[in-house]
Amino acid sequence: MSESARDASARHLRLITETIAAVNSTLDLGEVFELVAAKVAEALEADACFVYLYDEAADELVLRASYGTRVEDMTRVPKMRPGEGITGTAAAERAPVMIPRAAHLDERFKAFPNLREEQYESILAVPILARDRLEGALNVRTREPREFSDAEIALLMAIAGQVAQAIENAKLYDAAQRRVAELEALARISEAVSESLYLEESLGAIVETTMAAVGATGAALVLEDGRIAWPEGRAGAHAVRLPLRWKGREIGELVCDRDTPFSTDERRLLASIASQAAVALEHGRAVMRGVLAQEIHHRVKNNLQTVASLLRLQARSPGIDARKALDDSVNRILAIAAVHEVLTERRDDDVELGELVERLRATLLQGVGGGKRVESRLEPVSLHGGRATALALVFSELLQNALEHGGNSVQVELARRNGEVRLSVADDGEWTGAAAEGTGLSIVRALVHDELGGTLTLGGEPGLRAEVRFPA
Repeated sequence: MSESARDASARHLRLITETIAAVNSTLDLGEVFELVAAKVAEALEADACFVYLYDEAADELVLRASYGTRVEDMTRVPKMRPGEGITGTAAAERAPVMIPRAAHLDERFKAFPNLREEQYESILAVPILARDRLEGALNVRTREPREFSDAEIALLMAIAGQVAQAIENAKLYDAAQRRVAELEALARISEAVSESLYLEESLGAIVETTMAAVGATGAALVLEDGRIAWPEGRAGAHAVRLPLRWKGREIGELVCDRDTPFSTDERRLLASIASQAAVALEHGRAVMRGVLAQEIHHRVKNNLQTVASLLRLQARSPGIDARKALDDSVNRILAIAAVHEVLTERRDDDVELGELVERLRATLLQGVGGGKRVESRLEPVSLHGGRATALALVFSELLQNALEHGGNSVQVELARRNGEVRLSVADDGEWTGAAAEGTGLSIVRALVHDELGGTLTLGGEPGLRAEVRFPA
């Protein structure tokens, strides 16, 4: 064996050894490809080497590493489909392609403006195969015409086999990492569903975990009534909509957005998250129904106790008119019912007092208004449900008094000033002492003092102006 042949054999053996070491040393494909491109060019005494990775979803060979030629514009990464170009032909045919001279004149040649491959005369391209499945392709180029030997072709195929193994290992690692990430995401969602008693908190955790799990730009849970329960992020070029199903019924959907398409694995993960979201939604609703039932029971009990106290007070009043006492009790019960109705509609602990006052005004005008004019100036003021019940009774008593004993015009004002809520009812009538000191105003004084922690002042000339002030 000649010395040059021995040198070539040594280079080839070293190439095989170093390639195997590279494949076993890292799961970073970019690092492996760069090392292989440099070592192959050195061992085969080639001027350039290009390594392509096959993107199965796009059905494209994408340049991942090069040696000997700089890719001038990396924003335009060279890509080709199997069957395109000389390297694509080797990939499509699962066999080496060797052109010893004028490769750029071959009818299969595909030019890339940022590669300048026309400077090379020869090319040897081989597919990268893993058990006959295409994983990529690589080629070596020389500036001078060159006939690659059978031994060199076999060597390059052996190197391609090692690269295929590296790709397989990296894919297995990526799949394992994705599975771990999926299980962690589902575990976090399950934890949020099982630990949180608050529906909004569970839904928020699901949306945030969904975005992190698939790198989404935005996500949202949309309920069956079309209401977006928890939107996060922004819309993307690609969207996935997955139904939330509970016992065969669709109760909403999970919407996920991203700038890039979703893979089959990611869609499968999102389907699992959607199942968890359906459980969370029904779990949260069940909890809320239980909490709501307890809250309703508590409110009804308190309201009945208030009604009983008012009836006892009414019964102890001297010279009671049974019909008048019954009408007054009905109005007081309606005032309490109005608070309960507002709380139920809002599904909140706070009551918008302006809305409450308007409801009570309309109810009392129907009963005892007698065609009188009531004008209102109401500013937005919110109050907790328990205190709102006391204020409803206060307003009901004051307005009823004004409608029964005042003139033809009544002015109602509601405002919030310097940390205080101020409610006033003024009329233009002529009041007698008995009317101004009746049972109704006794109830008002007790409620303002005991329930609202405020003050009641009476004044006005002519007529009567009653003003209630209490801390907001």
